Amino acid sequence: MTLLAAVLGLVAGALFATAVVSRLERARAFERDRRADEERCRTARTEQSTREEHARLRAALDALPVGVVVADGDGMVVARNRAAARFTGVWQSDVIVEEAAQSMMVEAVAGRSSERTIELFGPPRRTVVVRAIPLEVGAHGALVLLDDISERVRTDAVRTDFVTNISHELKTPVGALTILAETLVDADDPDDVRRLSDKVVLEAERLSRTIDDLLELSRIELGGEAVRDPVAVRPIIEGAIQRMTPIAERRGIQVETLDPIPDVKVFGDRRQLMSALGNLVENAVKYSETGGVVNVGADVTPTGVDLIVSDHGIGIPAADLDRVFERFYRVDRARSRETGGTGLGLSIVRHVATNHGGTVAVSSVEGEGSTFRLSLPFVVPDAARGSVLEERRSS
Repeated sequence: MTLLAAVLGLVAGALFATAVVSRLERARAFERDRRADEERCRTARTEQSTREEHARLRAALDALPVGVVVADGDGMVVARNRAAARFTGVWQSDVIVEEAAQSMMVEAVAGRSSERTIELFGPPRRTVVVRAIPLEVGAHGALVLLDDISERVRTDAVRTDFVTNISHELKTPVGALTILAETLVDADDPDDVRRLSDKVVLEAERLSRTIDDLLELSRIELGGEAVRDPVAVRPIIEGAIQRMTPIAERRGIQVETLDPIPDVKVFGDRRQLMSALGNLVENAVKYSETGGVVNVGADVTPTGVDLIVSDHGIGIPAADLDRVFERFYRVDRARSRETGGTGLGLSIVRHVATNHGGTVAVSSVEGEGSTFRLSLPFVVPDAARGSVLEERRSS
């Protein structure tokens, strides 16, 4: 019995020891699994954070207006934002910029910075500045920046031309006033004094009109005072005609309304729209012959209203059609001096059209007349718009 008890004790001890070891192994395995799970969670969180960081970085790069290309130490592109991707097309201008960027990237990887301005003659004409910068912090590489400065160059050119033109336009009447004033001082004959005084008044009015048009154009371009409201088309047409009636009567020109004027509204600034249509009517009157007729009306389209001004005057040469909306551009300078035109009226019309999300177009035959269309978007409800269109078709 004693021997049996000893054996049983040994077996029990062995079983207990095995159970203890097994429990310890399970505890260690659980701990290992727990730590592995924690490590996996940390790795997953790190990967998620890295993905989010990369996504933020990509979004930030894509939001930049400047093209950004990043290359590693071997010159291989590792990142390219949306602006830079626009230069990877098949157009010749894109190929020129891409080749310049690649060659400059190689130089930057070798540690040499460079910058190049590329003129692309288009169309459209563009100017792109390419800069390549070595990256020497951490892993070597290169950064290439592609900056399309076309709009900046165009704006600078317009500003330069504007300053040159306005200097000339103001100098002409000021110079004439100076000469007339000096002549008037020495004039003794009452008829000469009256004649010179009349010329002084004309030159002063011309200078005043130029300044007024410049102020109007500046106000419209800035757009700070623009008020967007539903504006009825009929009062705009009637107001423009009424404004020009005295001048038209003095020149023996009849301004007529093309009936019926649609009872619709456009969305915009009443003052700007009146100024634009008034300039179109004034332009038509000034370039019509005595006894001529100027027609003013409106035509409803599926998207809006076309304000139409047509004349049977001298017309515009085909070579000048693309330039008539430029500041100070005149088809007939002699006639412009005779009528007191400033060369800013059609430029004002173009800016008003742009401010209202519309367009202005001209069709003309030299010697037969011109037709200007100022297209503006609707603000009437679809149902009312449909009824107006149906009414126009039936009439």
